[in-house]
Amino acid sequence: MGRIIDNLFYKRVLRRWRRAAQSAEAVDLATLRRQRNAARQLRTHLDRLIHVADGRLALPRIGTSYFATPHGTDWSWRPEAWRGPLPVPGLSSVQSKSRLGDEVTLFHDCAFSELTLRQLRNTRERDLAAFGLRMDVFKFDGSFLSLVVDLPEGAAQGLTRDHLFRVETIIETEKPLEIFARLNIRHGPNTEQMVRELPLAAEEVVVEFDLAYSRMNEKRVEKLWLDLIFEAPDMNQVIIRDLTFARYRRAAL
Repeated sequence: MGRIIDNLFYKRVLRRWRRAAQSAEAVDLATLRRQRNAARQLRTHLDRLIHVADGRLALPRIGTSYFATPHGTDWSWRPEAWRGPLPVPGLSSVQSKSRLGDEVTLFHDCAFSELTLRQLRNTRERDLAAFGLRMDVFKFDGSFLSLVVDLPEGAAQGLTRDHLFRVETIIETEKPLEIFARLNIRHGPNTEQMVRELPLAAEEVVVEFDLAYSRMNEKRVEKLWLDLIFEAPDMNQVIIRDLTFARYRRAAL
């Protein structure tokens, strides 16, 4: 009922201003001055609304899981840190094994941490992910730094050696940096590991893991996770604008 009344009121106000605009050439100057002052006050609020609306509507939508996947994809996923706001948006002086959200963990062996990890809002038109992750590394006295993303149970269900496992990401760095992606597959007491270097010459990076070359036991797959390993990361800033996963079966020969 309230919406109906609001619509009727809106139409009435719209008709009023339409008539005022059409008769502006003929009305007396006192009326025209009064209408102009009212129109200016109204325009201030309308301009503010339009500005905020244009900004918000141009941003990637929070919660979106959409991204392009290969034909035949039977499972795909974007982690929560790239979908929606986290309860704790950032960490400073990050200690090893610190978690940001439920799926992302940072590992390192620094004696003194000069690392920060923070979720940020993507604002570029071409971004599909609503959020990204920014990691700032200042002095780094350790020998390794990795960001671990735990994959949900669905990634392991029905996984076979006929699958290709695809990781796609958008990464920005302040200066050139070697980054490796290591896919870990726990099957029974063993863990299969497959490593690919990310080709960072392109902004949108895609690597695929062909599970035919793995030694995993299909009947005992329990869990998957991905390590992003950063080589010599000191005095650098890394922004991961998006990170998505998909798996699909290899085309039959």
